Amino acid sequence: MKKLILSFIIILNFSCAYSQNTSIDQVKIKEDLNEILNNLSQYYVYLQEKNVDLNCIRASYEKQIPNIQTDEQTVLFFEYLLNEFYDSHLILNTNRNSSFRLYSPIYVTIKKGKPIVSNVWQSQLENIGQNIIGAELLKVNGTAINTVIEQFPTHCSNKKSKNVREWIVNKILAGRYNQPRILTLKSESNIIEIDLNKLQIKPTTELLTSTIENGIGIIRINNALGNNSLINQFDNALENLMSTKGLIIDLRNTVDGGNSYVARGIMSRFIKETKPYQKHWTVEQYDGNPKIERSWTEYVSPRKEQYKNPVVILVGRWTGSMGEGLAIGFEGMERAEIVGSEMERLAGEMSGFSFKNQTFGYRLSTAKLFHVNGTPREQYVPTNYVKQSTSEKDETLEKGIELINKNLE
Repeated sequence: MKKLILSFIIILNFSCAYSQNTSIDQVKIKEDLNEILNNLSQYYVYLQEKNVDLNCIRASYEKQIPNIQTDEQTVLFFEYLLNEFYDSHLILNTNRNSSFRLYSPIYVTIKKGKPIVSNVWQSQLENIGQNIIGAELLKVNGTAINTVIEQFPTHCSNKKSKNVREWIVNKILAGRYNQPRILTLKSESNIIEIDLNKLQIKPTTELLTSTIENGIGIIRINNALGNNSLINQFDNALENLMSTKGLIIDLRNTVDGGNSYVARGIMSRFIKETKPYQKHWTVEQYDGNPKIERSWTEYVSPRKEQYKNPVVILVGRWTGSMGEGLAIGFEGMERAEIVGSEMERLAGEMSGFSFKNQTFGYRLSTAKLFHVNGTPREQYVPTNYVKQSTSEKDETLEKGIELINKNLE
């Protein structure tokens, strides 16, 4: 009887495996590969800047198709393809356990060929413990970082390029959902080991929080710029801060971006007349006819009672997409001073695309975005730059408070 049950289990497992393998139609995957490459060549507005060889991608990924046997492998196939463009704005709208996360709570910059910790998500981490700013990243999960970079699953981007290496290093720090992220760092005095998976991000159940400190109002947006209900909550918070001597809007936890409806709803409370806040640029081509450039400027109109006192916007490496647009918008309207480090540098205005044969889709940047002064949004550096030197105090907030008090002198 035991032998009969065992035989049944073996047959059942084989049947399930066979069913799973045969459910993958490799011909359809090739159709979708051709489709995404066509859309990248036609619509991805940063294709020339990236200098990635589409022919190399086509040849490399076509070779991989015969090895795709599962749904997870299919998702990773297209995920890795988008990673070839070292652009964090290009993503699938799905993931699997072995997918890479979109970001890490620390950011590394390549300096003189070495990966150095330049930023820590100090405003959101509960238990960073020690100061690791300036430490060199030596290993990830016990493997030398240069080896991990070479093993990163892309094939056609130039891994010797500083920009490519920096993007890959930070993608490695984001890590896969189902793998550890143990870092070996070298500070000036010793070797440090940190398990990124044990770092705790502060929970943010509310769309925003607001406080008053020494007469200055502080509104922190809790990664909610894509939630339309934020506008009413922002209005309510601002109502209670109208008499403050200055206002700080903290955008350092807007890592997932948002939409312009919410951003315009916020900016509209700080101007008395319609103002431009960002520029768009793209190229259009239809039915094989010539490519024609198209550009336009987007405006914000005033709404409700205006807040008239000084405003400071706090930004950092975890200010993403529409958070970045909100920051350059406030500065473009000449209505706030921007304080902090480089932002997430998510380039362009996104459009959604669907595969013919897959149940998931993907996003591509189809228009470039600019500060009203002409600076590409992804290249913008805050006017009041704060170089993070420690994770033990909030240097960006301190600078923001200092600026408001200085404006009131």
